[in-house]
Amino acid sequence: MLLDVKKILHVPGESIPFRFSLDLSQEDQRCRQPVQVAGEARNIAGMLTLDFEASAPLDAVCDRCMKAFPLTKTAAGHFLLAEEICDEENDEIILLENGAFDLGELARTVFLLALDTKTLCSEDCKGLCPRCGKDLNEGPCTCREEPDPRWAVLAQLLEEESGS
Repeated sequence: MLLDVKKILHVPGESIPFRFSLDLSQEDQRCRQPVQVAGEARNIAGMLTLDFEASAPLDAVCDRCMKAFPLTKTAAGHFLLAEEICDEENDEIILLENGAFDLGELARTVFLLALDTKTLCSEDCKGLCPRCGKDLNEGPCTCREEPDPRWAVLAQLLEEESGS
């Protein structure tokens, strides 16, 4: 979606509100519903700013216990818009081409980069037992805890000491 800001480029105090949907189901399998993007471009004292939020319900799966749960993800974008850029290193300045830029691609990038690499159903999720696979959030499993092999020599010494 191209956003043309020519009509506010030289008019301080003016703004262009926008609202649209993005289908990101091909980029991330958790995005089964469209991402809703809303915001506005503003001319504040001759400086163009862009502020938006991109939000969508996700079909998440906990990386510890493997349970599916609903999750709403929201990502915010805050940028400056310019016709020319002196500082090529600044990622927060969007270069306008003929008074417009690709807002859809920008919102897509912001939302995808904001997605968590590790998704948890709760911060205190205990996960699954590595031996039997029982969900430890539902209670302890019946697996016998195996000693750490790095401590085997010490355990053997303690057994010999207590057996004497």
